[in-house]
Amino acid sequence: MQHRPSDWILILDYGSQYTQLIARRIRELNIYCEIHPFNKDLDAFRNQPPKGIIMSGGPSSVNDQGAPGLNEEIFDLKVPVLGICYGLQILAHSKIPGSVEQADHREFGRSDLIVDDSSDLLKEIPQESVVWMSHGDHIKKLPPEYEIIGHTDNARVAAVRHRKDQIFGVQFHPEVVHTVYGKQILKNFAYSICRLEGNWTARSFIESTIEEIRTRVGNDRVICGLSGGVDSTVVATLVHEAIGDQLQCIFVDNGLLRKNEFKNVLDLYEQDLHLPVKGIDASDRFLKNLKGVVDPEEKRVIIGNTFIEVFDEEVEGNNDFKFLAQGTLYPDVIESISFKGPSATIKSHHNVGGLPEEMNLALVEPVRELFKDEVRNVGRELGIPEHFIKRHPFPGPGLGIRIISDITQDKLDLLREVDDIFISELRKKDLYDDVWQALAVLLPVQSVGVMGDERTYEFTAGLRAVTSVDGMTADWAHLPHPFLAHVSNRIINEVRGINRVVYDISSKPPSTIEWE
Repeated sequence: MQHRPSDWILILDYGSQYTQLIARRIRELNIYCEIHPFNKDLDAFRNQPPKGIIMSGGPSSVNDQGAPGLNEEIFDLKVPVLGICYGLQILAHSKIPGSVEQADHREFGRSDLIVDDSSDLLKEIPQESVVWMSHGDHIKKLPPEYEIIGHTDNARVAAVRHRKDQIFGVQFHPEVVHTVYGKQILKNFAYSICRLEGNWTARSFIESTIEEIRTRVGNDRVICGLSGGVDSTVVATLVHEAIGDQLQCIFVDNGLLRKNEFKNVLDLYEQDLHLPVKGIDASDRFLKNLKGVVDPEEKRVIIGNTFIEVFDEEVEGNNDFKFLAQGTLYPDVIESISFKGPSATIKSHHNVGGLPEEMNLALVEPVRELFKDEVRNVGRELGIPEHFIKRHPFPGPGLGIRIISDITQDKLDLLREVDDIFISELRKKDLYDDVWQALAVLLPVQSVGVMGDERTYEFTAGLRAVTSVDGMTADWAHLPHPFLAHVSNRIINEVRGINRVVYDISSKPPSTIEWE
């Protein structure tokens, strides 16, 4: 499904690590936006063109062979354009090849912006406010149709404006928190220059989405696969609001759930949320299909295909079911399709790249364009209990991608116990809500240990907890050392088969939150 309102901003991705932050900042202004590769065919938006375009930064130099180029068709849309870092440099390079060159000194970090013109893009930006630079090239010669509206001590061209058209560029990154007035700059672009009103809210999303679901589904029925997480639950609630008893939810025990998850979540769906749900135990089928599989991408495909098999069998012979609803999120989509196209994906997601090419059911994905925190806001607006809204993300492939080797019942049992101790202790010490996500992984490493007077040779468990806003970037959570020591002690003493515990202190990027 596509929930694009009439007023929206298109973000063209040139490969910057900050591209997702641009989207976050624009959406914080209650303005809808989408990220697409820089070479996206703009004919796709012919029926509903954006009201503004932002070109992201990127890791390339405009002078590199094969560097991403400028799609001149963006100017045919006659909407305001803002180039950020590489996005600015490609504007200059497209007019005067060679106008961008390697700087004598690379500029990474904070710099003070001197505002030369505060009439539009830099309106209400104080003099010498801090901006964040991250570039090795600089603009040596500015095309005559542009004028400088901001500079720094090290960058003569820090912000520019086209003399006739609404085309702007900045050499710094307004989307990062280090640029103190960055959000105001983006607000100036979106509100004052693009003339957007900022009326995209959780309530407006719900109202438009419900109407779209009703229109698309008609009198047919929808089957919704519930995972026990926030995303699929919000989807089910949205669809239920739209079509009522035409929805049938299925909660599948794939054998990869956490300890007691199947029963506890099924009770919550039935008793608290009053969703029409049927529980199916298909754990034997999933584990059989996954036997001996080590590669995480293969795991995802197998899990996705097996889910579809279960759903197809459930609706077999019932021609009323025509749709499958699922909780695909925007980060899933972004991570599955890189700025260069699908050839360089970070990882596929079982509900994006792991579904079979041919299915008997059409997909309904109401939150496909939302970040995690936006889904939670929608859930709150729908009246889903707060204790459920705050549940940590749990991947669709479940513990299958937290066992970093082949999957067996014994390994699943070990990991469930480790995970249960870690999560229960986080809740007990009031740390659960302080982290975005906490998880345990079972590593394919056995090591020597000593318990009592006996030698052991057992598995290693890895613990990971991160802080984040939307899952696109994350920092490892600095949990108290006494807490980690206590959790490690409990795991080693209580989980027979584990004799070593490690804590993951890597951030995203360069790592991902999940290990696979």
